[in-house]
Amino acid sequence: MKALVIGLGSMGKRRLRLLKNNFEWIEVYGADTRKERCQEVEQKFGVPTYECFETAFEETRPDVVFVCTPPLSHKGIVLYSLKRGAHTFSELNLRPDGYKEIITKSREVGKVAFLSSTMLYRKEIQYIKQRVKNVQPVSYRYHVGQYLPDWHPWESYKDFFVGAKETNGCRELMAVEFPWIIKTFGSIERIHVVSKKMTNLDITYNDNFHILLEHSTKTIGAISIDVISRKAVRSFETYSESFHLFWDGTPESLREYNPKKRECEQLALYETTQNEEGYEEFIIEDAYLEEIRAFFDNIQTKKIPVYTYVDDLYVLQTIDEIEKLGEM
Repeated sequence: MKALVIGLGSMGKRRLRLLKNNFEWIEVYGADTRKERCQEVEQKFGVPTYECFETAFEETRPDVVFVCTPPLSHKGIVLYSLKRGAHTFSELNLRPDGYKEIITKSREVGKVAFLSSTMLYRKEIQYIKQRVKNVQPVSYRYHVGQYLPDWHPWESYKDFFVGAKETNGCRELMAVEFPWIIKTFGSIERIHVVSKKMTNLDITYNDNFHILLEHSTKTIGAISIDVISRKAVRSFETYSESFHLFWDGTPESLREYNPKKRECEQLALYETTQNEEGYEEFIIEDAYLEEIRAFFDNIQTKKIPVYTYVDDLYVLQTIDEIEKLGEM
């Protein structure tokens, strides 16, 4: 099998590295319009690269394509690849451009159009989902944030897609978190939002959102999303009269309160985890790897992916509504 990774930024390099280190039976190629990125990948991973993705595709004839470019370019690359008989794995799109075309074309050619939603592959999320399954309604609160210039400290946030209003950093965080929130607590029936711009960052969008949600299960959640937290944070708790769970985003931070002992007990779900140098402690490689494995499993078994373009359309429509309410 041949895999072509298009876009060799931080996420593209992660996907390429995981493919090289865990799937020896796959020939890996890379493509990026930036020559320096191609050179870095060739030197570091020994992977052939191209500066034009069309040329890369025509010369390598890949079986699978990983689309790791900025979100607004995904539609064209995914459709180009599907039309030429390749399965596609796309990172978050942030905008639903071309979704109907992608869904239709994927069915026509019998190829998987897989959409990333990495949090669904975290063991902690799977545990939380199972734990609340039979006890809803519950309540939860969740804070996710990180100061925008710290996302990619090696480059200006103004040169990174999260600096633009259309694909902004708060929207990116919501697109990462809402899939598992909705899968766990149910579809959203009511939304209340307070949002402002509170920093001197050179951006044209609100840098923090405080969101109150009521789900179809009658669960109520309060979510804070921002790009102003100087310490990167992922802080979650969910509770009812029968249980109380806490999670701070790291593998070792999932805890459940034991009312008899009046103390929190750690829940150990991992024997070991993989971390890449330079990333926050709650960004582990394990879920990214499991997601790639799920992609290949979907290709072989013809199963419907755990997260689809239809699912994402609902998530993006929800985010659109939140942004609109935040401007009112």
